[in-house]
Amino acid sequence: MPARASTRRSRHYGVHRHPVRKSLPYLLPAGLLYAVFLLYPMVASVGLSFQKWTGFRTAEPEFVGLDNYVRLFTSDPVFFRAALNSVVWVVLSLAVPMVLSFLLALALNRQMVGRNLFRSVIYIPAVFASITVAAMWKWIYNPQFGLVNQTLRSIGLGSWAQQWLGDPKIAFFSIFVASIWQGVGFNMVLFLAGLQQVPQELVEAATIDGAGTWQRLIAVTLPALRPTVVVVIILTIISSLKVFDLVMGMTTGGPAQSSQVLALWSYQQSFSSHAFGMGGAVATVLLIISLALVVPYLVWALRGEEEN
Repeated sequence: MPARASTRRSRHYGVHRHPVRKSLPYLLPAGLLYAVFLLYPMVASVGLSFQKWTGFRTAEPEFVGLDNYVRLFTSDPVFFRAALNSVVWVVLSLAVPMVLSFLLALALNRQMVGRNLFRSVIYIPAVFASITVAAMWKWIYNPQFGLVNQTLRSIGLGSWAQQWLGDPKIAFFSIFVASIWQGVGFNMVLFLAGLQQVPQELVEAATIDGAGTWQRLIAVTLPALRPTVVVVIILTIISSLKVFDLVMGMTTGGPAQSSQVLALWSYQQSFSSHAFGMGGAVATVLLIISLALVVPYLVWALRGEEEN
């Protein structure tokens, strides 16, 4: 009996000692797809940033070292504007649609007539392709026939009608409004899922202790939502930095590069100017900014989770 027990224990520990080896057959297909379609293009783009290439087969790539980066930071008149717009987009996305999504989730997490209808209506824009949303809002912002200006004129506020996508001062923010309309529903669903996981016994205990709505939100709901908030913030940062379709479809970075962002500038450098090395340099800078924003926050969030 002791020998059999020892054999069983060794087999049992063997299973837990090499879990990765047993899961490799299942991880390998997804890992290969990830390597081919994500890792390889990423590495190739970084390598391309050290070369000069027009993208045509008749011209071989020429290694130029850091020349593309030097030109990017010293003589590119658009790069810093695009970088600033990308950072501003991240800040606004964390401040406006994320907060709005949370408030909508709180409101629609309660029992009310038509709750599921409201949830569906708010979420539907997240299903649309971004280029479709861009075409729709480009029509809404049309200075002559668009819904916004027509509505303003019909209620006697015709002086407020603007060239929403033609004015360098407001074009960037006009595009951002369209992104709020499209993205608020997705984050709302994530917050709703998190709210439904909040232990009701804790909420009831806080209520019995005399805690008001605001106190329950701060002391019970928000701590329980920490994992959801981490996911939403990371997804918001990543999606904000790689925004492309909306800007491309509504202004192509104009007017006068006022709505330019890094992802679009990388594309235009590569495929419009046929400067794939410069495009790769812009993409690499965007990658570095993404890592600089996401990794420290993720480490801090995981460390806080372990402490709790």
